Amino acid sequence: MIDIKLLRENPEFVKQNCLRRGSDADVDKLIAVEKEQRELNFRAEALRADRNRLSKECKDNPDARVKVKEIKEELASIETKLVEIEKELHERMSWLPNILAPETPDGKDDTENKELRKEGTVPQFSFKPRDHQELAELLDIIDTQRGAKVAQSGFYYWKGKGAQLCNAMFFWVQQQLVKKGFTSFFSPCLAKEQTLFGTGYLPFFAEQTYKLENEDLALIGTSEQTLVGYHADETLDAAKLPLCYTSFTPCFRTEAGSYGKAGRGIFRVHQFHKVEQIVFCLPDESVKYHDFCLENEEFILKQLGIPYRLVDVCVGDMGAPGYRKYDLEAYFAGFGGYREVTSNTNLTDFQSRRLNIRYKDKDGNKGFVHTISATAVTDRVAIAIIENNQQEDGSIIIPEVLRPFTGFDRIEAPSGK
Repeated sequence: MIDIKLLRENPEFVKQNCLRRGSDADVDKLIAVEKEQRELNFRAEALRADRNRLSKECKDNPDARVKVKEIKEELASIETKLVEIEKELHERMSWLPNILAPETPDGKDDTENKELRKEGTVPQFSFKPRDHQELAELLDIIDTQRGAKVAQSGFYYWKGKGAQLCNAMFFWVQQQLVKKGFTSFFSPCLAKEQTLFGTGYLPFFAEQTYKLENEDLALIGTSEQTLVGYHADETLDAAKLPLCYTSFTPCFRTEAGSYGKAGRGIFRVHQFHKVEQIVFCLPDESVKYHDFCLENEEFILKQLGIPYRLVDVCVGDMGAPGYRKYDLEAYFAGFGGYREVTSNTNLTDFQSRRLNIRYKDKDGNKGFVHTISATAVTDRVAIAIIENNQQEDGSIIIPEVLRPFTGFDRIEAPSGK
């Protein structure tokens, strides 16, 4: 939700922002609805004042009684209209995208994201590298067929040393974040519709959401939804900001669409696992903590030995709630290119306005906090390890930082394979 004051004072700026984002929100109609709502509210307040004043005269003044009755009838009519107009205003405001950072590059989709730099050395092989699907079958560490049997296509099992690799990676990453000041959470994996709305996933990503039938609940697509929702309708002490939270959860998304080669294996699935970074901060510090989360993501990939590139996400590839977004794309040897593994978004006050999350400083000044949502690591990073660290015999070398947690330094094919 954007500041309605901005809409009133600079409607052309809001229109241009919507145009740049490809939003079909009717800003002129929204302005007209908001004006009508203010006028009705003003009239209702005036009628209430007249009613209260005349009510004191009703006992000895028949004309006052008649006038009060007329006022009540008009007020009831206006209040009915207000319910309808406020519902329409809320609906139209809900579809307005966040204001973009001036630096956000233009572009229609992820092919037009702007590469900022590359880090690490792309692995070279004396053999044709396999992709993670082929390696997983050889090593018996991922089972997509039985995942489809018990659920449907797009679900899978990590198993054996593959599962141990993932467990080690997720635990190690959480350890690193706690060392950097994050508070660790176990989060619910279901959230109310209001929580999804408040974090900007509704109405913008409704088609990606698994909703429970006959319940005001849906499976989370990310723990961002529950961690940001944690402080809904609260006023935070400015002196205690930033608040840095992390959680490891399964995440559920419909992933509607067809992806061809890009969808092979477990890169695009209905359930995956993620360690998230969430920051609540003061408005003038959100750029700083956006960069802080990015530093954490880069540290993780560097420690795991994964080459990557940093991209500045363009307008067409950024969700409506975002102000500015960075992606890290890891190199996948079997795929033969870079693919997104983490996303890091500065959401400014878009979520906090929808969820009513404020701060209050020592002088009593109040405002809406800014939020940062950034991936720390997902299963995709594990499959990057598998593809990049493969040997000619199909075995996988475990990154050194994970070996204390796996208890082994290599995944080898079971005997007989």
